[in-house]
Amino acid sequence: TNCLTTAWRLFKHMSEEQQRYEKQLIFEHPAFAKLCQQLLRDSRRMTRGDLVFSLHAALNLGVPQNTLLIQTLLRVCQEKLNQLDNRCVSVLATTLSGMDKDKNVSALQAGLQLLVEQRISSIKDIFILQNLMKCMGKDVPVFLKKKLEMAVLKEIDHLTFPNALRVFLALVAMNYCSYPILTACSKKIQENVHDVPFRQLILILEACHTLQYRNVKLFSALADYVNSTACLWDKRQIVLFLSACEALGFQPSELMEIFAEKVIEDPEFLNLKNLLIVLRVYSRLNYVPRVQKHRFFETLQSCLNKCLPQISDTELLKAVYSLCILGYLPHQALDELLQKESKDELILSEDLYKEQKEMMLRCVKTCMELDSPSFMKPAFVVTQNSSSLVSLNLRKAQEALIELLGDENMFRQNVQLPYKYHIDFEIRMDSEGKEVLPVTATDDHLDPSVQRLALLFVPLSTFCMGTTHPQGKLAMKKRHLNKLGYNVILIQNRKFQEMTNEDAVEFLKGKIYLENASSSEATVQDSN
Repeated sequence: TNCLTTAWRLFKHMSEEQQRYEKQLIFEHPAFAKLCQQLLRDSRRMTRGDLVFSLHAALNLGVPQNTLLIQTLLRVCQEKLNQLDNRCVSVLATTLSGMDKDKNVSALQAGLQLLVEQRISSIKDIFILQNLMKCMGKDVPVFLKKKLEMAVLKEIDHLTFPNALRVFLALVAMNYCSYPILTACSKKIQENVHDVPFRQLILILEACHTLQYRNVKLFSALADYVNSTACLWDKRQIVLFLSACEALGFQPSELMEIFAEKVIEDPEFLNLKNLLIVLRVYSRLNYVPRVQKHRFFETLQSCLNKCLPQISDTELLKAVYSLCILGYLPHQALDELLQKESKDELILSEDLYKEQKEMMLRCVKTCMELDSPSFMKPAFVVTQNSSSLVSLNLRKAQEALIELLGDENMFRQNVQLPYKYHIDFEIRMDSEGKEVLPVTATDDHLDPSVQRLALLFVPLSTFCMGTTHPQGKLAMKKRHLNKLGYNVILIQNRKFQEMTNEDAVEFLKGKIYLENASSSEATVQDSN
């Protein structure tokens, strides 16, 4: 056992190339065959620790699972399962998690699960607990996941920083979201954020995405750390970090500002793969640099133009779509895209992502028209009511508007606009934004001084996490509705549904009369 485990400890710290070479030397060495034969003969007389560690080392050194040696060690482990202490149970769980399913492995895993269930209350070591969580995996019954959760929570006051990282990732392996454990681990990670290796930063963010765990304080702490040490990281590492933030819908604005400057200073690192990630991140999180905005877009456009000879049709569409969402039109790439579309090369009839591509292309064409410098605000917009009925999740808003405005004729609902845009409710007001005017279904030719308000009740997921900053597609819709002559009011529908009826009426009153008045003044100042 000592010989095998020592070989394994030396072996695991080698590079892959070294491991291949050393593995060949080990298997060709005459003493190795004798060692394996002795292990096979003595397996039933070995101590529990030697048995488990020998199995673990032999497998990791490359002894095939279907050999007589490994299958014998598995059967002996079954026979001595009840004699194993908690540490041995943990090592055995680790070993089995890396093995293919077969008769002996499945039987041992089933026995191990029963043993853990019986012993769980006596296991006080968080390291062992997290290892069992990680190794037993997502197929463990829910009741056992809850028992493991309670066992960890009992020892949570003794949680160290290294174990906090391990427990965090073990929950992902078990596919179990325990908010009390995640919150405790998050606090430890925040307190020791400067000790977190870069790879672990990414794993933490990916774990939160997998478990749908939203913790703005944790994400902000990680982003602030990367931001404060940005000069130490490779730009490609920052790209990976931003991509993980984008998957969560979290906008690390300060880091994105600094990274934009790095892109302007040295765009050479932006190969096609990194360019597409950067475009996706900035467009989805709707971040436009505060400083050097035009240089940033021009740099991205220049990088995209260099990639045009080797870019695929789908990648070209995604790149152009991302820039258009941000309100920037990359002319050379657009010309290339439209040429491909005219030749019917862009979207094939059997394409699995046909609908998604058609939506993206439609958005690009809408942006080409509405975001063009030559576009003029129309004197009137042709609209139509798609239905007089409102969906259940807008019923409360409809009732609140009737109570606030006194009549259904004071607003329109389910309004369909050109460019396939839709608004939940439309309200018209006088030029000062103090009086709501009655509307009719055909009243499209309005006095230019009349204000149009578009009320959009949107999900929380359309905003960047923890903010009221709209994500890319919603920001684009708001920008385009502004171009069509609407003042847009965005309302988080979930929060609105949680209000009492009286609070809902007061909330809409503030949005319509106070917020709209201030946004109208801001629009006038912008125009001036």
